[in-house]
Parts: sequence; C-alpha cells; structure tokens
Amino acid sequence: MAESAKPRVLILGGVGFVGRNLTSYLVKNELVSKVRVVDKVPPATGWLNEDHKAVFKSPIVEFKSANLANQASCSKVFHDDSGAYDVVFNLATETKCGQTDEVYKERVLDVTVNCATEALAHGVKRFIQMSCARVYDCDKVSNTAGRNWMVATGDLVVGMQEESKENSPLNPWTQVDKFRLKSEEALAQTEGLNYIVVRPAIIYGIGDKQGLTPRLIIGAVYRELNEKMKLLWTADLKMNTVHITDVCRALWHLRNVGGRGEIFNLCDKGHTTQGVISTMVSELFQIEHDYFGTILSNLARVNMTSAVEESNEKHLAPWSTACARDGIENTPLSPYIDKELLYNKHLSVDGRKIEMTGFHYDVPEVNVKLLKEIVEDYVAMGIFPPSLETWKMLV
Repeated sequence: MAESAKPRVLILGGVGFVGRNLTSYLVKNELVSKVRVVDKVPPATGWLNEDHKAVFKSPIVEFKSANLANQASCSKVFHDDSGAYDVVFNLATETKCGQTDEVYKERVLDVTVNCATEALAHGVKRFIQMSCARVYDCDKVSNTAGRNWMVATGDLVVGMQEESKENSPLNPWTQVDKFRLKSEEALAQTEGLNYIVVRPAIIYGIGDKQGLTPRLIIGAVYRELNEKMKLLWTADLKMNTVHITDVCRALWHLRNVGGRGEIFNLCDKGHTTQGVISTMVSELFQIEHDYFGTILSNLARVNMTSAVEESNEKHLAPWSTACARDGIENTPLSPYIDKELLYNKHLSVDGRKIEMTGFHYDVPEVNVKLLKEIVEDYVAMGIFPPSLETWKMLV
C-alpha cells in the first residue's frame, strides 16, 4: 500500500503501557502513514525501554503534550494542517485505583467526553474506546456452567463462576470502572460518532506496571525475605488475562470491524486464576506460596483497609532494600496493590466474540517465559534489582 493511502492515527494516552506498545506495533508493521501520540507525560520521562524509545523517534511518529480534560487543549491535538485522522484510540483515561470520584470524573469521564466531541467535529472515521472487563457483575454465578463442569469432570460444582460476555449484567467493582462505564454511556449519547468499546481482561506484557507486575514484584519480595508468599482467598480466584501483543492487534483489527457502539471483550484461552499466576511467580523466583483461604480472608475483609496497609508496608520495605543494594535510586515499579483489587472478586471473561470477526489470539495463555520477559526488560532498564533474578543464579 502506498504511504499516502495508509491510515493516519491519533493515539490518546500514547505513552502509557498500551499506547507505547500500540505505537510500536503500528510503526514496526508499517501499517500507518502517521501516528500522533498525545499524553501529559513526555516520552523522555515515561520510562520507555530502548525499543520503545527508538519507535518514538520514527519520522512518522509525532508527540504532542496535552491535558485532555481541558477542552481547548483537547481541540488542539485533533487539529492537524496535514489532514484529518482516520482512527482515534482513546487510551488516555486514568487507570489507577484508589483515587477520588473528582479525579475520576476529570480524568476518565471528562477526558472521554472531550475527545469524543472533538473526534465527531473533526470527522474521525472510527473512535476506539479502551474500557475494562471489571465493569461486569463479578458476583454472578451459573448453575448451568456448574452442571457442564460436572458432566466433563465428574465433580459436583454448585454455582460455578460464569464468564462475562459483552451482554452480561453490569456492576463495576472499582471506582475507576464506575467512571469507565459512565464514559461508555456518554459515548452512546454522542450522536453521529462511529465508536467501538473494548473491554479487556488483565493486560500483561513488556511495559506493564499495574496488571501482573505487582504480583511479580511481590514474588521477588518474598525471595528477598526468604519467606513463603501467602495470599488472600484461594487459588480458584479468577484473574483472566490477555497479552499486550494481542491487545494491540485487536485494537488495529477493530478499526474497520463492528457496528457503531459495539462492544468487544479481549481475553485469552487460559482461564487464568490466582493459582495459575502464583504458581508461575513461585517458579520464577524459587519461592513457596499458600493461601489464607475463604474463612481467614473474610475475617481480614472486615477491616480490609488496615489489612491491606499492613501487607503493603511489609512488601515495600524489602523492595526498597533490594533496590538500594543494587544501586537503583529511582523506579516506577512498586509491590503496592490497592484494596479494591484484593477483594474476592472474580474476573472471568469470554473473549470469543471478536474471533467471529476473523481475529485470532496469538498468545493463548500466560506462561513463565512471558512473565520472565517483563522482569528482564525492567532489569535492562535499571529499575528492577538484578539480584532478584533467581533463574540466572541457577544457570
């Protein structure tokens, strides 16, 4: 395809985890004629690895700094003398838990409304909104699923967790996800906007800081402490996943797939649970792990704030010690996990609908090698203690 015939793309929140990987995917595969990346954080201070730094230096990549919660600032990034943008990816909304409703209104809802308004005004052909699978009702169960499991395995299961489909009941279980759902509703009210909503499971891969990486760091912490890692609830807690490469491929696939307002889940085939992740983390860092179980975890839930604060404090000290020992003075990585993510909430997602449009998942399930890649990338960047790379000690 001639360079001039390739789409022009605007990536809002393009320095973040998904944004940097999407930019890399589009540039390396020569899929676009131009990428304008917009973010409040400049690439120079965004903790990019060497590969991503090189991508951002490409002649077809342009960076613009903007506060998208400000309408005037938002309007400027949509205007381009060289032409309109064909596709806009809105990855710019706040992702951290534990913020106030005021923060989420500004950084999630206001950002989405402003960007949607400008996309419509500038004739954008497709607007793709990144939401999250945590907007679904995580407490629903299916006796039918339980009966099917009994037929397959011979085990009696009552009220087995049902996978959330795109039309499943909604009941966001974190504050940020409540505002993500409000944003979806706002898009539906923007008449004339051709938009798609994407609801991924836990996204992981190189550049991840909030998905599986905190659990990797906690595993490293217990290696540092030389203690058994104990976790709330049980191994069966659903923590479904999707790899960043498949997320990027899916986002690009959806540029011309699906009708206005259509929703697509993204989730791999692994049916990932807390047990699956913990077993891999334990293998990686050569530690043992166990669970407090439902009874003790429910006791902790009575005073969850105190229990989580105590746990986070226990993890932060040895992490700081390991970083200091290895000469790491500054790192964006942390073992901190917000209490909203530690309740007994199942993230069980059906990601098959997008496959009916011709998409396929290249990474069918999480594995130790993929988790190791995340850590090794951060070690190479000088922000993860190399002394905790236990697998290299075994070579």
